[in-house]
Amino acid sequence: MLSKFDYAKPLVLEEALNVLSKNEGDTYILAGGTDLLIALRHNLIDAKHIIDIKSIPELDVFEFVEGKGLLIGANVVCNALIESEIVKEKYTALHDAAAVLATYPLRNRATLVGNICNGSPGADLPPSLLIYDAEVKIASAEGERTVPLKEFFTGVKKTQLAANEMVVSVFLPDPGSAEDRSCYYRQTRLKGHDLSSVGVACRINGDGKAAIGINAVAITPLRLTALEDELNAKGITEESIDWAAEEIQNHIKPISDVRASKEYRLHMAGVLLKRGLTHLMEKEA
Repeated sequence: MLSKFDYAKPLVLEEALNVLSKNEGDTYILAGGTDLLIALRHNLIDAKHIIDIKSIPELDVFEFVEGKGLLIGANVVCNALIESEIVKEKYTALHDAAAVLATYPLRNRATLVGNICNGSPGADLPPSLLIYDAEVKIASAEGERTVPLKEFFTGVKKTQLAANEMVVSVFLPDPGSAEDRSCYYRQTRLKGHDLSSVGVACRINGDGKAAIGINAVAITPLRLTALEDELNAKGITEESIDWAAEEIQNHIKPISDVRASKEYRLHMAGVLLKRGLTHLMEKEA
């Protein structure tokens, strides 16, 4: 049985933020609802207030501006990412990650913003956002602030969001160069609807520098900047990729759980990193 809660469906963002500020605590935002409804159904949360934001037009923004970047509003669903030629061309890893998330019907509901706000260490979208230096725009009745996605996650199912705040959009800078390329590979127990045992996003920018994002190997999704620096100092070659595939084990701290053992995750992180970087190197050739 669902818990009893007050339901609000504001039509403008200001109204939503005012409702949120008056009902701090036990208040949840409903956009796609793919995680929220499950939590309610299984009594994993005790919601007192639910704010349905699906009818707020300004949260539907999904716009790319050449030379600036891509703005993704809180209501944008994952299938929109898959169908976007801009995402497929300029942010390929994000397209790849969205395409393996859940099932088609769920992707018609699940939103990118919801995927990051859930704070799951194994979420598929964060690694691909991290390699593109994504920024999160957070709003409350008191104003707005922007934080890098790499600082947004604070622990398992925890983020920087205060009780009176909500994420309104995510911004990805324009990669610029046509030589910029990326990909996302993951390993799961089952094909289809399952969380990642390990997921790795790789990017090589127009200057030939690598970026690496990873999930399910720490308490939050990670951008492996220290490993990137060492790899980029060596240059991207078959030898340096082999080195990075071994070295990655020193930059992650996976655990054993129902999806995979610690040892398996350590091994697969290297396998997926090698697969991704090799694919991007061959794509350049």
